[in-house]
Amino acid sequence: MTQPFTPITKIQFEVDKPLSQLSTFGIGGPARFFIEAQKPEELAGLLKYCHAQKLPFFVIGKGSNCLFDDRGFDGLVILNKIAFCQFEWPTVNVGAGYAFSLLGTQTARKGWAGLEFASGIPGSVGGAIYMNAGASGVETCESLLEVTFVNEHGEFESLKRDQIAFSYRFSTFQERKGVIASAKFLLHPSEEARKKQLGIIDYRTRTQPYSDKSAGCVFRNPESHSAGALIQQCGLKGKRIGSAEVSTMHANFIVNKGGATSKDILGLAEEVKKTVKEKTGIELEMEIRYVPR
Repeated sequence: MTQPFTPITKIQFEVDKPLSQLSTFGIGGPARFFIEAQKPEELAGLLKYCHAQKLPFFVIGKGSNCLFDDRGFDGLVILNKIAFCQFEWPTVNVGAGYAFSLLGTQTARKGWAGLEFASGIPGSVGGAIYMNAGASGVETCESLLEVTFVNEHGEFESLKRDQIAFSYRFSTFQERKGVIASAKFLLHPSEEARKKQLGIIDYRTRTQPYSDKSAGCVFRNPESHSAGALIQQCGLKGKRIGSAEVSTMHANFIVNKGGATSKDILGLAEEVKKTVKEKTGIELEMEIRYVPR
């Protein structure tokens, strides 16, 4: 189901916004244009404008799981700030710009189970759905009820869970031009939800480099293998190119030790892929999205 939207008439863009300020990597040159979208209607108007003007766009939430080019982005970068959150047992209706980790914490505190794994994932709700983020054996799609999507023409689409294909770190949104505006999740009561959520946070803070600038796990886990374990087995922890380093805490993280460039990150990722392939025969696939100029 689609609904047309009349675009906003006046748009004031910020020019040459440093993308390093918006990325958890702390890397990226200037965006030609930049703007925040606080409401779904604003987001729809912006996409309709981009379509009419043939202006490339890229939408971010918390700035994780992506690597901007050092030269920046020759188009419009939209920061999704649609951050409402409505709890109506047993569902929660939430904006795509809402922090996914915060949502996992809040639902667990209420004794609602299904999103405990989100705690500590440094992305937005929209990003989690887009990538079908997962941890602790659970994926985002498992508790998802429906998604409000804005297509490239600025039209709203309401999609039920069974209308969306999901697999490991994949959703059909990766094959479409547009952006997720909001979502609804179905949860269930559990006296263990808060305890489980706290355990997940404790494990992550002990095993992942939260004090360093990174974009989360760099590589997808190959079938029946852990990417981090493979990288560690190849003796790559601590390997550096420029100021990019394979984390000494968790080998599936590449961290910016200060002043790293996108070239450093990509070069190190390629070196890791090459070494793992040579030593194990296994081909690693990037999970982080590189955003070219």
